[in-house]
This record gives sequence, C-alpha cells and structure tokens, in this order.
Amino acid sequence: MPTYILLLDPDPPGPPDTDANPDRLRDVNRDVEELGARVLPQWATLGPFDFVNVVEAPDSTTIARISAALGARGSTKIES
Repeated sequence: MPTYILLLDPDPPGPPDTDANPDRLRDVNRDVEELGARVLPQWATLGPFDFVNVVEAPDSTTIARISAALGARGSTKIES
C-alpha cells in the first residue's frame, strides 16, 4: 500500500496539549482509519509544522479525502 506524509499545523492557539489530552490524537487516528487509511509513526516537531504523520492509504484519492475531512474541521492546516 502507498505511504504518504501528512504535515500538520494546528491553527492558533497552537498545538493541542497532548500530555493533558492524549485521547485527542487517538481520536484523529481512529478517524483516519475510518476513512480508509492507517497511521504509522507520528512525531511532534519544531518548526513550521507541529506534527509529521506517516500514513498508509490505498491511493491518492483516499489521502486527499482524509486531508479534506481533517482540514474541514478548521482546527489544523495539512500538507501532504
């Protein structure tokens, strides 16, 4: 299955407090799986993007649908 990189930049006020609410990341991973992909490694980073996610998806259409669905929430900017 093809592998994609999703670069995530949560909108202000900044990245979620994942220490206080780790379920938030699990919920997003579950949403990605429901849309037909699988999240592999994830890293919190410094710089223009706060998270780097490696995602396995059957095709580019699926990853585009995931990016659109997550971006439509208005809480993050995504680049793939």
